Amino acid sequence: MLTQEKVKVYTVTELTREVKAAVEGTFPSLYVEGEVSNVKMPSSGHLYFTLKDATSQIQAVFFAFRSKGVSFTLQDGMKVVLFGFLTVYEKGGNYQINVKRMEPAGMGALQLAFEQLKKKLLQEGLFDAKRKRPIPWVPSKIGIITSPTGAAFRDILNVLDRRFSNVHLILAPTLVQGDGAPSQIVRALDLLNEMDEVDVIIVTRGGGSLEDLWAFNDEGVARAIFQSRIAVISAVGHEIDWTIADFVADLRVPTPTAAAELVITKKSDLLETLVQAKKKMVLLLSNRVGFLKKVVEGFTQHPVFKRPGARLEMLSQSLDLAFERCSRQLIHLLERKKAALKTLSTGLDALSPLAVLGRGYSLTRILKTQAILKNVTQLKVGEEVETFLSKGSVVSVVKDLKVTP
Repeated sequence: MLTQEKVKVYTVTELTREVKAAVEGTFPSLYVEGEVSNVKMPSSGHLYFTLKDATSQIQAVFFAFRSKGVSFTLQDGMKVVLFGFLTVYEKGGNYQINVKRMEPAGMGALQLAFEQLKKKLLQEGLFDAKRKRPIPWVPSKIGIITSPTGAAFRDILNVLDRRFSNVHLILAPTLVQGDGAPSQIVRALDLLNEMDEVDVIIVTRGGGSLEDLWAFNDEGVARAIFQSRIAVISAVGHEIDWTIADFVADLRVPTPTAAAELVITKKSDLLETLVQAKKKMVLLLSNRVGFLKKVVEGFTQHPVFKRPGARLEMLSQSLDLAFERCSRQLIHLLERKKAALKTLSTGLDALSPLAVLGRGYSLTRILKTQAILKNVTQLKVGEEVETFLSKGSVVSVVKDLKVTP
């Protein structure tokens, strides 16, 4: 026995619950700052991590139903400020911070989320200048995604009315801030692309705080702009305001007014350009016609056009001379070939077996085999032979064979 005295003996569970009650009663709410490490997020969506400083550490849990409101991604090495309460996890017997809210230390949560998303999309190539589409010079129809009651829309209408009063506009009305704004902006982009009627899209709203402009820092909005088949101009906030939509868009302009000024040229400037182009075309055509007229006049002074038949007569005479020359050469060639043929014929006649037969000789062949008879040993008594003379042939039967020594 450790002691004979009557003392309270706790079970592990009882002791843990006592500690839990004491800890949670003492620290019902608190702020803690530290560095994050060992971040884990199982399929439940809860965040488990360690919060530490130079000499100590404590475990923390951020349940999914609370962490959904955090705009940035928790990463190892990040310094944060937590608000929550201290609790004891009875099963493990360790104490931990149950987090209610969390912000980056030294940087606002929205600014951190902005930088994280910007880095992510940059690495994926969504900001690549090579993929950006050109803005049409004179679009026939302009799509506008904004709030129909906002100052940005009124500014665009006023500027376009002054610059090109009858330009065709298609408004896709959306919220431009608040929780529902990103999904509406994405849907508006999809609808304008499905319509396939507009040549360029302006995504716009007026100025405001980072929170007011946050719908244009949404990842879904950024990817919808990137996937748009139609060129997109981003005109969000004032000149100093930059959003993720600005980086992804094919063109970023500092204000809605600037978007209206850049999306289409002034009609008066366009008409003046056309007038000047017409004058230039008339001048060029006039110069060309004058040049061609001088060329034609030069042709009319050429001897060929003064006496067209002279050239034909000369060519006809040349053709006659050429024909005569060719005829003489052809006759001369034929005579040479005839003489050569005669010489060859005489030589062949001298070598012909018929010429030999004409001098009293004969040629005999075995009738059955058609073999020319050169030696009496080729024959048998009773065999038929054919003898060729200078004129005609004689078929005979061998009766006797005489072999000369």
